[in-house]
Amino acid sequence: MKSVLVGIAFFVALGAAAQQQPKQAAPPEPAPIVPAPIVRQTPQIPTIVVESRLVPIALNVVDEKGVPVAGLTIDDFEVKEDNKPQKISIFDKESVTPLSIVLAIDASESVFSDERLEREAARKFVRSILRPQDQIDLMEFDDTVRELVPFSNDAGRLDDGLGRMTRGDATAMYDAIYLASDRLQETKSDGGRRVIVMITDGEDTAHHGNYPSALEEAQRAGAMIYALIIVPIHNDAGRNTGGEHALIQMASDTGGKYFYVEDKRDLGPAFQHVSDDLRTQYTLGYYAPQHGGDIHGFRHIDIQLKDPALRAKYSLRYRNGYYSGKK
Repeated sequence: MKSVLVGIAFFVALGAAAQQQPKQAAPPEPAPIVPAPIVRQTPQIPTIVVESRLVPIALNVVDEKGVPVAGLTIDDFEVKEDNKPQKISIFDKESVTPLSIVLAIDASESVFSDERLEREAARKFVRSILRPQDQIDLMEFDDTVRELVPFSNDAGRLDDGLGRMTRGDATAMYDAIYLASDRLQETKSDGGRRVIVMITDGEDTAHHGNYPSALEEAQRAGAMIYALIIVPIHNDAGRNTGGEHALIQMASDTGGKYFYVEDKRDLGPAFQHVSDDLRTQYTLGYYAPQHGGDIHGFRHIDIQLKDPALRAKYSLRYRNGYYSGKK
């Protein structure tokens, strides 16, 4: 009996020991085989980049009496660059294209003598010309050039700037044109019109800048120069007219215009002439052709009416060319 109990105890202990043995882990499943990506060799194709530059041109058409001519269409005009015909790509007969205007006022004592009249005339011009898409930069110049208000569409802000003008001595006229052109080049063109309105007696007495550099900078900016020339002494035989003639030539070359102001009370009507001129312009444009050789040189523009009969009746005014690249 005792031997039977011992045998039973032995088998019970053996079973308990077997239950305490750790189970063997199942072998891991093999990882899925991911096929390597197929890489196809493609030949390198050179990329050719062609830069096209839109050349916008503001154009005035007048009859023999100087009255603006309306109603012309894109088919009435032909454009040439350096005597080669160009395709007109944009045309606007409503003058809705934006205006960027630098109003530069001569603050030298010889010009800025009746401050109230001059400021009031300038204020009326600002309020009459500004539309939501337009902007004006206000500068004054004597022996130096100062920007009183950067480009703005806020007539009140420009009013405040006109109120801060101060009288100086010399006249840095060419510097003013140069710096005004520089500021215009910082604006977005997008086919818009760039304008410099100068109020001055036309005599540069600061002798900092010069005519050629000022004209070139204006042409690089595509700026039209409108000159309101103040005549200090009516019919003064000793008056230096060299600066006046320089301004007149600049206005002609850039497609702008000039007006003589013999009485400060005529400033208002002169500003109105500028406003009317800008409001009755056509705008056309073409894409500059690719040129070999000197890609930064001056390119001449010629615009004509196709119909010889219209050509005999009407006169055209526009800028005579542009620079094709940066300096």
